[in-house]
Amino acid sequence: MKGFLVTLIILILGSFSVPWEADEDPLVLIKTDFGNITVEIFASAAPITAANFLRYVDAGLFKGASFYRVVRPDNQPSDAVKIEVIQGGLGFSDEERPFPPIEHETTDKTGILHRDGTISMARDAPGSATSEFFICVGDQPELDFGGRRNPDRQGFAAFGRVVKGMDIVHKVQQQPDDAQMLKQPVKILAIERI
Repeated sequence: MKGFLVTLIILILGSFSVPWEADEDPLVLIKTDFGNITVEIFASAAPITAANFLRYVDAGLFKGASFYRVVRPDNQPSDAVKIEVIQGGLGFSDEERPFPPIEHETTDKTGILHRDGTISMARDAPGSATSEFFICVGDQPELDFGGRRNPDRQGFAAFGRVVKGMDIVHKVQQQPDDAQMLKQPVKILAIERI
């Protein structure tokens, strides 16, 4: 009887620990020429978008990628709605991506808003996001669902936040650009889970 109770207690406690571990949001380290950026990925709140990003991370596809675009108030003169972000990924080549585009997870569904340090997926139309991502510099509510930055008002799919390294994000954003494209892209040496 005593052995049965011990086994039962272990099974009960084990059932509580498994979901907690499964709900834990992973951390990734973005290694760049300028230093490291640590990002918490909100896998439980944005499962589709987070899983897509982590697929690229786990496959090592961001090795050799770059931050190539910076958006500041001074380099978007014709945009009625101004934002501040740095954008990176595999780039805008016509090469087919190894993974298909993902379903668009709007901020009204996930609850992850575009605040200072939020990481989000770049896209054209809803459902077209693949490998390109951006990090917000300051709060960017116009990138949320209903925001005016995109005519479709669907916003962008946020899926995490910077927990360390915003100084590196600011340094990247201040680099010289030509029409928002960095004159010298900042190399992403790797993005890895930590």
